[in-house]
Amino acid sequence: MAEKLASFSEYFSPKIIAELNGQEVKAVKFKGSFVWHHHETEDELFFVIAGRLRMDFRDREVWVEPGEMIVVPHGVEHRPHAEDEVSLLVFEPAATLNTGNVVSEQTVTQFERI
Repeated sequence: MAEKLASFSEYFSPKIIAELNGQEVKAVKFKGSFVWHHHETEDELFFVIAGRLRMDFRDREVWVEPGEMIVVPHGVEHRPHAEDEVSLLVFEPAATLNTGNVVSEQTVTQFERI
């Protein structure tokens, strides 16, 4: 995993590292705030490898530490945020748009495989 994370430095640009049963496992690095969004039909699982992730919801925030995970159910508006660099794995159905119901400069339409 360390080798895959070391192979890229850009933020908010998920890389596919594995696939299973219609799901993709993506490695991604964040720093700063992502766009507010939700996914109509897809749940997302965020597993923190290094750093500290804050998952913002409209009514609360949840801190996720290294070795911890959070599942964001479909339909729930959220915004991942990292004050310092965070490396994580995201598990979600294949072809899930990273910005869900929003198109922004952070939207990725073609995910690189590493």
